[in-house]
Amino acid sequence: MNVRTATPLEPCGPSNHEDCGLRLILGRLGEQWTVMTLAELSAGPRRYRELERALEGISQRMMTLTLRRLERDGHVLRHVAPTVPPSVTYELSDLGRSFADHIAGLVAWSRRYKWEIEMAQAAYDTHPEI
Repeated sequence: MNVRTATPLEPCGPSNHEDCGLRLILGRLGEQWTVMTLAELSAGPRRYRELERALEGISQRMMTLTLRRLERDGHVLRHVAPTVPPSVTYELSDLGRSFADHIAGLVAWSRRYKWEIEMAQAAYDTHPEI
């Protein structure tokens, strides 16, 4: 069994005090399509339809909501070209690229430890009383 020591996290305080911003980020990360959208945009600017095709299973409504939320938070920039029909392109802002860099670590961690988590779940499900 591997024993790992964790670096202590700095607390953000109770919910009724000003916090370090963690709730803002967790709120966005808690949305199903955020990480996948950021991953797609980390490869470079994309048009709406390109993103929609890349994010298999996302509805048009959820795609629009996710992009609007990320734009509102300053992670995504929306560019509209004055063509007929208008051509809309999305790309990560500097803030969005920084966020995506941190998410990349989470994605790498999840890939590395997916098997361990699944094994732990299977062992627990087999003998939950232990």
